[in-house]
Formats: sequence, structure tokens, C-alpha cells
Amino acid sequence: MKIVLASKSPRRRELLSNLGLDFEVVESNAKEFSREKQPSRYVMDLSFNKAMSVAKKLSEEAIVIGADTVVVIGDKILGKPKDRNEAYVMLKKLQGKAHTVYTGITIVRTYDFKYVSDFEKTKVWIRKLQDEEIFNYIDTGEVYDKAGAYAIQGVGALIVEKIEGDYFNVVGLPISKLFDILKREFDVRLL
Repeated sequence: MKIVLASKSPRRRELLSNLGLDFEVVESNAKEFSREKQPSRYVMDLSFNKAMSVAKKLSEEAIVIGADTVVVIGDKILGKPKDRNEAYVMLKKLQGKAHTVYTGITIVRTYDFKYVSDFEKTKVWIRKLQDEEIFNYIDTGEVYDKAGAYAIQGVGALIVEKIEGDYFNVVGLPISKLFDILKREFDVRLL
């Protein structure tokens, strides 16, 4: 059965490609909005909206994968920074502390619209940073399309002190969770 990634994220594309999967990308036009305040439900809502909006557009049988990632510090959900100032504020807030990265994942089978939504969370510690280091990192341009304004798989690896949990979740797609759901719920075997 055809696999479709409902995401414009180059990182999610790269992660699936690295698995040797044959898949197609169809960008979702779903609004990134949820009334949920609980981070796990928030990201599952957004991943569901993305996956279902793409599934409804397809005319052939497929497995559609939607995902959404946010960073949570305290009770504040951080998405992607809109500008340099917002990136600075986010990184200043994260530095020297632990935060949690949540990724919601939804898989939809198009012929019967069976779906499964789940989430993964990973704890990340950002090292203490001087303002000059924050601005130098922002100047790499890497911060703008990333939840929490950093990319663990890029130059942002220099600011991450340690992680507890799934590295791929922080990149944007919890591969192990995806593998389990596809196998258990949809009988799709990647190995």
C-alpha cells in the first residue's frame, strides 16, 4: 500500500527516506490550531488535522502519516518563531534548563479512514548560553522553521547538553512509535 507523508518538513522527509521507504509527500492545508491546552492532546490534534486533510484528498488507497512537534517549558507551548526577536526570546527561555519536546503522530488508512493518533515526548536540556552565542546561532538561519527555535540535528547540536528519550522525536518524527503503530494497527511491515 502506498505511504503518504502529510508534511512539508524536510526533516520528516529525510527521516523516512533514511529508512528506505518509498513514499510520496502531499502537503496538508490544515490550519495549525487546537483548543487543547495539554501538550500531548495538542500535538495529536494537529497531527490528526494534517493527516485527515490529506487522506480526504486522495483517491487511491494509502497510509497517510501526519505529525506535529512542539516544545514545552513549564506550561508554555512553543511553536516555530516568527522572527529573530521571537527566536531570541525562546532560546533565552530554554537555555540552562530542561524542556520537553512533544510530537503527535496520526496514521490514517484511506479506504476506511481508520486512524490511530499517539504522541511521544522527550526531555531536552539546553546548555547555558551567552547572548552572543544565542545571536550567532540565530544568524545561522536554522531557527526559523523549528519548534523551540533549534535543530538538534544541525548546528543546534552545539547548544544541546543532553536528552532523555527518543532523539528522532526531537528531530520531528518518532520513528520507533511510527514503526510500532504501522505494524500493530495497520499490518504494515517496514522490516
